[in-house]
Amino acid sequence: MKKFYLIALFIILNSSCFNKVISQTYLSSDQEMVYAIKNVTIISMTENNKVIENATVVIQNKIIQSINGSIPTNAKTIDGTGKWLIPGLIDMHVHTLAEGAPFVIYPTKGPIVSFNTQNIMTPYIANGVTTIFELSARPENIGQRNEIIRGDVIGPRIALAKAIGGKKANLTAKTTSDARNAVRIAKEEGYEFIKAYTWLNEEAFKAVVEEAKNQKMKVVGHIPEVFHEKPAKDFFIPHFSLIAHAEELSKQTNDYSYKKALEFAHLAKENGTWLIPNLTNMVSISKQAKSLESIKKLLGFEYIHPLMQSKWITSNSYYGASDKLIAYYNKLINFHILIVKAFKEIGVPMVAGTDAGISGVVAGFSLHNELKLLVEAGLSNEEALASATRLGAQWLEIDDKIGTIETGKFADLILLDKNPLESISNTRKIFGVFVNGQWIDKNKIETMLSDIEKWNNINKEKYDWKETLRKIREK
Repeated sequence: MKKFYLIALFIILNSSCFNKVISQTYLSSDQEMVYAIKNVTIISMTENNKVIENATVVIQNKIIQSINGSIPTNAKTIDGTGKWLIPGLIDMHVHTLAEGAPFVIYPTKGPIVSFNTQNIMTPYIANGVTTIFELSARPENIGQRNEIIRGDVIGPRIALAKAIGGKKANLTAKTTSDARNAVRIAKEEGYEFIKAYTWLNEEAFKAVVEEAKNQKMKVVGHIPEVFHEKPAKDFFIPHFSLIAHAEELSKQTNDYSYKKALEFAHLAKENGTWLIPNLTNMVSISKQAKSLESIKKLLGFEYIHPLMQSKWITSNSYYGASDKLIAYYNKLINFHILIVKAFKEIGVPMVAGTDAGISGVVAGFSLHNELKLLVEAGLSNEEALASATRLGAQWLEIDDKIGTIETGKFADLILLDKNPLESISNTRKIFGVFVNGQWIDKNKIETMLSDIEKWNNINKEKYDWKETLRKIREK
């Protein structure tokens, strides 16, 4: 029973999601305000990436109403002189911290630990991440998304993938019948995508993918361990359309050559399978393995909930790895760079994702790290931006709504002080963000982040990871 409680707490803190009623401090009193951004340079991120200089963008009813059209008399003007406007960013691989109660201590018992949803969402918004893809989706995530849609919380759009497959996933599936039923249940419960997980056997994996196709649900995921001794062509099956990490490919081989990377790229191209390189993940793991100081020095660490700060430092599963294991991590980092180069050469689409929420990966801030790593791996600045805007929207099949700057699309936008096409690091130079048509300027962003830091500092002594585990054992 004690082991069950430990597993349950891990699920609560790393995979589930819940919303808490919060104050309306940050919410606009007029959600339907009209805005006009004048004299701005638009980086549209359309396929031909038309750049429009000295443009005027009108936003009304949360929609981009016009580009270089007339300005309504009631519009609030934002001076875009010397600034660049890009679409809001999309993180295609996150695990959002929130409350949940997936096991029963006693009937009516609520979550063990409470979190302020606005505090969880603010780091995304502060970094211009206006859409996230939750790859461990639970009922609490749906509630969280509903709070954002209602306007109780300022947060990103949330796409939901239900995980199926094995001991750490939400739904187990050991037979083909189990697998198909799990997909149907996920569809009925309102999830939009399926995540195939590590411990599916071959037959169940294929059944999950086939049934997802029948249910018109796309599949993202891991490559199950059962394929590790088999040819790569065996797991590139039709409708397995997005690989969650480059690491999933490096686990399939001991050959870390460019030739092997090209083999994977060709198979992915033939199968129509896209890739989330997720370079951030392994880089972060390698750093943590060497030193916990890398955790404390993370940009944005002060905005992580104190309980997770405690967990990342006092119970870090990566820290203390052997020199041999660290050398292995570094081999994988180098191979993942080759995978990005190969996928680019063969023309396989890649979308940006970071594993935000796992140890050492700070939500929002991590996506800018990923863009930098993608450019260092060989993508152009424009290609990196496309991976976090247009291409993510295309894979999610909401590119008619977000991902580019065009009339009729939702106003999810970032106003930058410097040109990201000249340096990808300029995506961090945020002057303000439009979140579903609501303008949040730099001062407001700084206030929201400051409020999180103050709360964390005041409450830090109340949260200790090991003490929390001890209390659970005593239940």
